Amino acid sequence: MTVTPLRPHLFQDCKELYQFLSAFKHTTLPKDQTKILSFSLEIPPVDPLAVLAAIASPDRLHFYFEKPGEERAIAAIDRTMFFQCEGRSRFVEAQKFIQDSFASIVRAGDRNLPFAGPHFFCSFTFFDRPVSNNSPFPAATIFLPRLQVFREGNKGCLVFNITIHERIDVRLLAENMWQEFECIKSLENSLLNISNFQNKAFTKQNITSSDRFKSAVNESLRSIQINQLSKLVLAHAIETISPQPFHPIESLNNLRNCYPDCYIFSTSNGTGQNFIGASPERLIKIKDGELLTDALAGSAPRGQTIAEDAQFANFLLDSEKERREHQVVRDFITRHLQELGLTVQRPPLPQILKLSNIQHIWTPIRARVPATVQPLEILAQLHPTPAVAGAPREIACHEIRRYESFDRSLYAGPLGWVNPQGDSEFVVGIRSALIEGDRARLYAGAGIVAGSDPDKELAEIQLKLQALLKALV
Repeated sequence: MTVTPLRPHLFQDCKELYQFLSAFKHTTLPKDQTKILSFSLEIPPVDPLAVLAAIASPDRLHFYFEKPGEERAIAAIDRTMFFQCEGRSRFVEAQKFIQDSFASIVRAGDRNLPFAGPHFFCSFTFFDRPVSNNSPFPAATIFLPRLQVFREGNKGCLVFNITIHERIDVRLLAENMWQEFECIKSLENSLLNISNFQNKAFTKQNITSSDRFKSAVNESLRSIQINQLSKLVLAHAIETISPQPFHPIESLNNLRNCYPDCYIFSTSNGTGQNFIGASPERLIKIKDGELLTDALAGSAPRGQTIAEDAQFANFLLDSEKERREHQVVRDFITRHLQELGLTVQRPPLPQILKLSNIQHIWTPIRARVPATVQPLEILAQLHPTPAVAGAPREIACHEIRRYESFDRSLYAGPLGWVNPQGDSEFVVGIRSALIEGDRARLYAGAGIVAGSDPDKELAEIQLKLQALLKALV
């Protein structure tokens, strides 16, 4: 990847932008070739969700990623480079596409800004091939956005990723970019225009009946009893229909206000379907060669009082069933990271992760990542973990297809980004919903192990679904 020096505070007006692009075209661009120019600019700390609301229409590809408690958010809009694939090698193919693409990108601007430079945004469905012909998302989608906006605390960064070739009209390109640049800067201190109207009038219906779900739990328990499985995660989905279209941006705003400790996410397929959610589960985060991942399994509600909350937490830690469910996930992650040659560090005892409406048994896991191991190589090892599939993994995935009557699509799949330095962050797309017009399909799951009770597992799923139902507007 080539780097072009550029002063941090770049453009005073459209004329300067035009001069820079024109000089790049005539001095840097090889004859008869195409290059991707990625340049980073410091901007006021605008809200990326407000940028998404102002710029991204339903027919435009986007990716949104926020950790409200860390005051960190990203919006990626439109595509400059794009790749889709399916099959067992999809993570390998996606990683190769990303690495090959970085070689054709010329970087310019302030490299010291947070989240500067090109980032590829990725979404992977739970299964490696579409379950049906009308699946809303391909098995793997990777794209370099035309623009990305990042905010962390009081720092802001705007990155344009632009295709430059001999025939391009540089003046028109500069005018369009300047217009977007000014629009984004103008959003400083702006608040989303969120109405107070809560759309409570929508109707709900189960995709799979409660009785069928409980029957699947009982059948799973029999498989566990004869040692065919040690764990199976069964998902449940409900369909909601509204008298008026849902508003994904407003729902995302509700989610980040209600669940600041979760990852708030949204991705679109460019044809009007949006997949949004509030996930508590980080699959991987790599920063400067340090890997963080979470073993998250075993659930209980939050208490109405401090004493009741502590009682629920103690129940989790004392429950043989809940600890067994957690241990399956923790041991799986540890073993698969070690198979990549990574030295794993984890606390000897699990902890409790408390979220707004639920609490989980949690073990944070760390490892150093050598330069020879790529982020999507780690994803290929870990996805799907027993937290969202079960164990053994192959048998569990086969049973999920047998029991579940709906397409998981992106539900419980990895969603995140990768940059040229090997840094990345991916979450698991749980506590999520697929939204299209006046319809929303909501997903949640429960881990079935020895000792599971069908009624309690259904109650756990309904508790998880409430997080999304309350956010939909």
